[in-house]
Amino acid sequence: MRKTFTFLAAALLLIVIAQFVFATTGGFHASSYRLHHAMGYVIFFVPLIMAIVAAAGRLPARLVWVSLLVVGLDSLQVVIAEIGGSWTALHGLNGLAILASSGWLLKSAAPRGTPHAGRKSDSVAPR
Repeated sequence: MRKTFTFLAAALLLIVIAQFVFATTGGFHASSYRLHHAMGYVIFFVPLIMAIVAAAGRLPARLVWVSLLVVGLDSLQVVIAEIGGSWTALHGLNGLAILASSGWLLKSAAPRGTPHAGRKSDSVAPR
């Protein structure tokens, strides 16, 4: 389950980065704005699936909760976009929170080896 979660976390991070690209080009191309709008739904469902995978795989609870945090932040994005006006600046800041949370999920999900795997020992070998 950890490999599945890690794959989904990597996909989520790439999707969120793509979301920023679509947002920045959306002012110039209507098709980019439509992609930005559609990706918002993907960003909602991927971390929701991640939370289910993490819970089913008995992964650390923080992975479940941060996945659900991304779902909540994405829901907040919709509310901010609908309100518009002076709240629009929060849309970008909230997007950065989603980006940071997605990056944290990938970093935390990646399997860890032994603390000194691949390193030579610091001790001096006997002669």
